[in-house]
Amino acid sequence: MACLDTSFLVDLIRGKEQIKTLLEELIKRKQIITIASPSLMELMSSASLNQKRDEKKEIIDILSSMSVLSLDAESAIKAGEIEAKLIISGETIPSTDIMIAAIAMQNNETLVTKNKKHFEKIQGLRIRDY
Repeated sequence: MACLDTSFLVDLIRGKEQIKTLLEELIKRKQIITIASPSLMELMSSASLNQKRDEKKEIIDILSSMSVLSLDAESAIKAGEIEAKLIISGETIPSTDIMIAAIAMQNNETLVTKNKKHFEKIQGLRIRDY
């Protein structure tokens, strides 16, 4: 199972060939492809700020073929634990990235991301970078 990070989705919307190839590979391997709800928030916020109606439609079209994983109680608890560990260790990353990681972990997913630098700080998170 593969949870696509916001960075992957942005590159997909931008039409990057490498991402299309990776997505085709995941589909060919019969991977269940998901996204975390905070990624959806980040995408829609960016598209709304830039007033890009075409991009909003493309986001909605992409989402129609994927399951969106929500920040439920268990994921929120996990996110709080992750954030506390990062603060204690002096490592901080954006809260949305922490929520995305917690959702992926709670759903036993591998996070597919270009942003390995942030996510590798989270112990126990499976990452596939590109």
